Amino acid sequence: MKQKPHTHAPPNLEHFRTLLHQHMVKKGLRSTDQRRLIVETFFGAPNHVSIEELLAQVRARDPKVGYATVYRTLKLLAECGVALERRFGDGLTRYELADEQSHHDHLICVECDKILEFEEDRIEVLQDEIAKKYGYILKSHKHEMYGVCPECQAKASRARKN
Repeated sequence: MKQKPHTHAPPNLEHFRTLLHQHMVKKGLRSTDQRRLIVETFFGAPNHVSIEELLAQVRARDPKVGYATVYRTLKLLAECGVALERRFGDGLTRYELADEQSHHDHLICVECDKILEFEEDRIEVLQDEIAKKYGYILKSHKHEMYGVCPECQAKASRARKN
């Protein structure tokens, strides 16, 4: 489950298709109908999709696609730099498009597992200052904050009153 308060320019999917194609040629892999369906469904999925969520979306169009095929395709996308594997502490591996142009950080609810993407210029400035202070050249970062979302707080408050 995901909310996204900011909108970004749409990612350049042709760039990602080219990356995948080049990687598959290098590895001697074929582009099958099922693999293409999985990739295009992934491109259209919201960020942070799990294997199970993507499988359900793919099976809506082709019920014969198996879990292992989706799993291997997502691993292939991660291997060639098209997808990022993300783990938010709930035991699931989720995947998102490796789009550097739409950098964001995450707030994760520990009650309902909702993931809120956000951008905060002050965090970006502070991390650059910290890296510089310690002599690092920053290449990337992941910022995740865990807490209880407003909906779960309200639910808990209502439960205490009853």
